Amino acid sequence: MAEELIMPTLGLTMTEGTVDQWYKQVGDKVAKGEAVVSISSEKLTHDVESPINGVLLKISVEAGGEAACKAPIGYVGEAGEIVSDTNSSQPVAEVVSTPASTVAEKKEKAPVIPNENSNNRIFATPLARKIAKEKGYDLADIVGTGGNGRITRLDVNRFVPAAVKEITAAVSSGDGLTGMRKVIAQRMHQSLQQTAQLTIQRKADITDLLLFKKELKEKAGDSVKRQALSINTLIIKAAALALVDHPEMNAWYDGKELTVVDKVNIGVAVSVDDGLVVPVLNDVHYKSLTQIGNDFSDVTAKAVDGTLPSDLYTGSTFTITNLGNLGVEYFTPILNTPEIGILGIGSSNNKLTMTNDGELTEITELPLSLTFDHQVIDGTPAAEFLANIVYYLENPYALIV
Repeated sequence: MAEELIMPTLGLTMTEGTVDQWYKQVGDKVAKGEAVVSISSEKLTHDVESPINGVLLKISVEAGGEAACKAPIGYVGEAGEIVSDTNSSQPVAEVVSTPASTVAEKKEKAPVIPNENSNNRIFATPLARKIAKEKGYDLADIVGTGGNGRITRLDVNRFVPAAVKEITAAVSSGDGLTGMRKVIAQRMHQSLQQTAQLTIQRKADITDLLLFKKELKEKAGDSVKRQALSINTLIIKAAALALVDHPEMNAWYDGKELTVVDKVNIGVAVSVDDGLVVPVLNDVHYKSLTQIGNDFSDVTAKAVDGTLPSDLYTGSTFTITNLGNLGVEYFTPILNTPEIGILGIGSSNNKLTMTNDGELTEITELPLSLTFDHQVIDGTPAAEFLANIVYYLENPYALIV
């Protein structure tokens, strides 16, 4: 029986996605787990894999087209199998054997809007055409980011009319970029436009935290896995506990509604070959260091090799990004909207300091940078939240009680 290829949900606010590219044509063989089509949302791009072995029976949404989340965009099944959906019901053989001339004739009959400055036709989704007409936009002025340069709904909504183009030309987002890089550019630009971002910074004395790691490893031996005592794991745990203490930071704000979330789901920024992704560790506040360490190791490894399930890219309530391994001390991380807080981790450093008894001692300090949305969080509660994270890092046994 034919199986649907579904438009996945890649983000908290995603309601529809764009089909970027079909890797297979109707009639091509596909293997279970093989990437069949690439789709994109406002946040990232994603490959949809075949759920079974078989052939690509039907393409319901062509490259450049849009579909609602969880709607079928294609079908995979046995060769010759008949596929029916709300759009059509016809034998696969008819689809596969359609002469090229017939396809060309259908394309010639498709409605197009000519570009005033060239003889090229403008390709746009029906919804994009409808919105452009309602807003009085000329499609010839809009740059398409869909498959083959097709104009999508998002392109129309992001379009700046000619009257104000000169003012905003310097801050246009994603021009000249493609794929994930373009999506990241648009996403980061949107984050900065829609929020009032402020970053505060301080250091945590992690001397006792490093001793805690060493002592716990010596006492527990091989019963404690290495990832359970990594700096990343300990920071994630400290942030989770601080979010429980300060629930106002564990929230989403989309410009219209503020939602304080009960669960603590922490996103971790991970660098991949073609950009940046944020896999999610769910229910961190309920988990032990070992569970957090295992989850962190699992989601980051799968994010890097591209095998992380799409549902683990969505639902984070707070994000952590670590540039310490690159020698960066302080930086200003950009909010992963609709979240209202993100914590940047810098490179730890040793310094000599004087104790209360007047003795010289060496300590290790960890730089922390907290960016928050000043629309909903003021400086004092943000500083108190950051101080709470520092407390847990400086009193590591509180992480296991």
